[in-house]
Amino acid sequence: MTIVDRLKMELQKEYLTDENYITLLSENGLTDTDTYDKTTHQRDLLYTVVDVLEIVSNDIDLMRKVETDFATTSEASAYLEKRIEKIKQRIYEISDDETDSNITLLFRKSY
Repeated sequence: MTIVDRLKMELQKEYLTDENYITLLSENGLTDTDTYDKTTHQRDLLYTVVDVLEIVSNDIDLMRKVETDFATTSEASAYLEKRIEKIKQRIYEISDDETDSNITLLFRKSY
C-alpha cells in the first residue's frame, strides 16, 4: 500500500485533492508513492492527517462537506477538534526507541 493510500484510509473521507495530499505528505517528509511502513512512516503520516483536518476545520466550504454528517457546522467543528486531539495523543504515544532522548524530544515537530 502506498503512503497516499494509507493517508486516505486514515482519513476515511476525501477532504482534499490528491495533489493537496501529496504536498502535505512532502511537507512532512513523506513520498506519496513509497510503500507504507508503519515503523518508519506512522508518526509523519499522522502529522499529515492533523494538517488535513486542520485545513478542513479552517475552511468553511470544506466544513460544509463534513457538516453533511452532522446537524450543524458547530457539531462538525467539535468533531474535528476531538479527532485532531485524539490523533495528537496517538502521535505522542508513538515510541521512537532509536531517537528518544531529551535532546531529540526538543526538536520533534509538535502540535
